[in-house]
Amino acid sequence: MSVRVRRVYEPPEPDDGVRILVDRLWPRGLSKDAARVDEWPKALTPSTELRRWYHAGEGSYEEFTERYEAELDAPEASELLGHVRELAAKEPVTLLTAAKAPEQSHAAVLVRLLASPAR
Repeated sequence: MSVRVRRVYEPPEPDDGVRILVDRLWPRGLSKDAARVDEWPKALTPSTELRRWYHAGEGSYEEFTERYEAELDAPEASELLGHVRELAAKEPVTLLTAAKAPEQSHAAVLVRLLASPAR
């Protein structure tokens, strides 16, 4: 299984495979042509409330992770997580995010969950 995270502002690379935008909002100043996004499953992204709570600095990354994982247990999100897991079993998958620190974002949570057995 090959899943990696890249900033959506970086130019696409030939080995990106399926490019999946994992942000709820479209990245500022980026055209859809330049982004070359194959899928944009908004139900797989953190809710607006959770995103605002985390960016307001009201909680730790660990608490954000717990809350986000709880959101991913919802049927639609769980189904989408399974879909991405199936894609990654067949070909490379690149999760795209505008986060300035992807290693401390929801994208890192997704990579970890995709690498683990289905929940």
